[in-house]
Amino acid sequence: MKELVGLLVSVHTGNNEDLSKDAQASVKIELDGFVGDKHRGFERVAWPGDKDPAGTVRRNERQWSGVSVEELAIIGQKMDLKEPLTATTLGANICVERIPDFSRLPASTRLIFPSGAVLVVEECNPPCADMGEKITAKYTTRSGERAAGHLFASRAFGLRGVVGVVDVPGVINAGDKVVVQIVEPPVGD
Repeated sequence: MKELVGLLVSVHTGNNEDLSKDAQASVKIELDGFVGDKHRGFERVAWPGDKDPAGTVRRNERQWSGVSVEELAIIGQKMDLKEPLTATTLGANICVERIPDFSRLPASTRLIFPSGAVLVVEECNPPCADMGEKITAKYTTRSGERAAGHLFASRAFGLRGVVGVVDVPGVINAGDKVVVQIVEPPVGD
């Protein structure tokens, strides 16, 4: 098992109409997700284009989402954004730094916090068109034009972070150290 140590830069919750989440100093997480968050729950309804037919009630593998400072900067550069792209805008619950290739963390990776809380990665979080529209409304390019949100899906592909579930409840705080345990696949003969 490979282990890294990163930093929890910010933590967010919310149910805002523009898909954003509000920064918090501290958040309580339960087995069904982040307290006060839109994506909290053991189940969710599939949307059009999801893994299951739209409307199917399924297990919620998206109790939380996370992004990294480094990958947000890359997306911002690729979209030529004047202002830094933020975890708040993208509706992420956590924003980390010092975890290389955060969006490529494999399923079953564990994020362990000082309180004992543990988040488990389920999969990468693909960029969506709805988020691109929100970026168009909030951001401008370095040349002063409105950001081309339709580019978000292609520019953020492989950089949009990860989603997952809560494994152990607890409290997480902005500024916490995050121990990342990456489960490596077994090597065959």
